[in-house]
This record gives sequence, C-alpha cells and structure tokens, in this order.
Amino acid sequence: MENRSKSEELVALLLRRGLTLSAAESCTGGWFAKSVVDVSGASAVFFGGVVSYVNAVKENVLCVPHALIEAHTAVSAPVARAMAEGVVRLTGSDIGISVTGLAGPGGGSEEIPIGRVFVAVCRAKEETVVHSFDLRGTREEIRLGAVNAMTDMLIELLS
Repeated sequence: MENRSKSEELVALLLRRGLTLSAAESCTGGWFAKSVVDVSGASAVFFGGVVSYVNAVKENVLCVPHALIEAHTAVSAPVARAMAEGVVRLTGSDIGISVTGLAGPGGGSEEIPIGRVFVAVCRAKEETVVHSFDLRGTREEIRLGAVNAMTDMLIELLS
C-alpha cells in the first residue's frame, strides 16, 4: 500500500476513535509528521511533532534523561520509549509515537548497524510499546521504511 493511502487510513482511524496523535522524530526528520499532515482533515487529530535530531533536543524538549542516552545511546529502545512519552507530556495528545535510528550511510557498528530503527508508541494508561526494525537500502529508503513502520504500527494498534 502506498504511504499516502496508509496515512489516510491512519487519520481516518484516529478520527473514528476520537483520538489525537503527536510525534517525536529523530532519523526521519519530520517525514512522518509531513505524511500525516498531507492528509486533509489531519488538523482534527494531529497535535504536532518534535524533530529531535540531536541529543540536546531529546533532553531539553522531550525530557529524555541524559543518563539514559549515556547508558543506552540515542539509538535504543529506552530512548525511543522516553521520546514517545515525552511528546505526549509536551503536547497532551492521546497517543505519542517516536522514532530513533541510524539511516547511514556512515556511523554503523556491530551493536547498532545502519538501518537499525526503534519505534515507540505511548498511550495513556497503557505500557509504551517499542519495536526494533532492521531496515535495508539507501539512507532515503531506510528513512521512508521507518515512516512506513511508524504508520503501520499505529494502524495495527487502532484497528
């Protein structure tokens, strides 16, 4: 399914359920938020997003503890979880989604290979869910794959 129709499906599900959404993005640089606001009617369900490309923004805007980043690195499940929870606190939305990952082409390691992406979804009164993805391709393909993974996770959660 093309990304545009996935985004339309996501907005329709949020509208039907009367839920709001916000996003905290690192490696996708706001691409997820753009995919949502490209859909007519998204203003009724999308509160906004934070592009936290550097750790200082993760810490100072999303309130991700510095010690958490030091202990696990910015590309980790605990940081993705803290980002999603932070964007919900910041915006007051019902659902927060976050993504952090390594799109390359450089910077990979054995512990964190290029294409490793963590996506977290936070909902009030529920445990935050984090999934890890190992995506392949160019930098752009990995970033688009992360956006698709985010959209798919939310559609599955809301369906």
